[in-house]
Amino acid sequence: MRLEQFFPSRTVAWYMARMFLVRTFVVVAGLVLILQTLDLLSTSGDILAYHGNGQAQIWHYITLRAPQIIAFVLPFSVLLGTIITLATMNQNSEIVALKASGLSAHQVLAPLIIAGLGVAALSFAFNDRVVTRATATLTQWQNVNYGPLPIDRGDRSNVWVRNGDDLIEVQQVSGKEDAAKLGGVTDFDRQDGRLINIVSAPRGERRGSGWLIGPTVSHFNVAAGTLSQTGPMVIGNGVRPDQLTLANVDADGLSFEALRTAIADLHAAGRPTTDLEGSLWHKLSSPLSAALMPLLGAVAAFGIARSGKLFIRAVIGMALGFAYFVADNFALAMGNLGAYPPFLAAWAPFLLFLLIGEAVLIRTEE
Repeated sequence: MRLEQFFPSRTVAWYMARMFLVRTFVVVAGLVLILQTLDLLSTSGDILAYHGNGQAQIWHYITLRAPQIIAFVLPFSVLLGTIITLATMNQNSEIVALKASGLSAHQVLAPLIIAGLGVAALSFAFNDRVVTRATATLTQWQNVNYGPLPIDRGDRSNVWVRNGDDLIEVQQVSGKEDAAKLGGVTDFDRQDGRLINIVSAPRGERRGSGWLIGPTVSHFNVAAGTLSQTGPMVIGNGVRPDQLTLANVDADGLSFEALRTAIADLHAAGRPTTDLEGSLWHKLSSPLSAALMPLLGAVAAFGIARSGKLFIRAVIGMALGFAYFVADNFALAMGNLGAYPPFLAAWAPFLLFLLIGEAVLIRTEE
């Protein structure tokens, strides 16, 4: 069979793809509007609680949060768009006409699957270029309680490192290896689990095997309750640069290539990367679910609409789709815990429901 024989006519294929895409993105717009409104009701109070924040900060939050919501609802919207499209065509006897012309179930679904692949490619590009940057910026903004944003969104923020009994907190880390620069350094000096001194400074840089902080260092003696200031000093002897630069890798805030580079750096430093590898594979499998939804929602397309069971078939299609999302999240969680290998955690639900969708489609066609 030639490739063009696998599809309906060009007119029918464009008609079905257009119906599917229009309904999908209408559902996306509706869900984003509802969820963004609900999110603002719970978050706007925290944003306005910071002195000086106003309407501009609210709109800025929307620009950062909306891409996350779009990425979250897009797979659900593809599922609902598929079911609405196929149920409407079934109700209007268009599916019956296509079947009567000699097309198989797979040929009927082919335009939707190809359109789903297009949505998957768009979703991957959107997640990789827009969502990751918005997530990284929003996370840093939330870390400072919606105060002034850090200048460099690529910096690591709110990094904690343990050095013996001491704990070191760094608000911002920029650069890598010996060129790393620290901002907002606090060293919690502890002995036998008891806090003795709190040493803090606005900046820090690599010096020998430790970190030179300054230019003015504040010392707070916990027992005496006294505060004093000294000149620059070295802390954190033995703390390697990679402990600071690799201590806070957020997979959601990194693009595919940046996350792959971070995993390679962690490997070189001897750090565990199982959960990050699962997230890396999931950046591919998650957008591709858009091409799987037409197969799972296809149960709504076949069968005589006059039988009165169209609604039940639509519910079954929705149940299959939502079961996939539950299985996908469960497998990813098991991968983060180390119970599943990273590749299996990311791809097993997709392959499993691909087989389930094919089985249901074949059974329905028979």
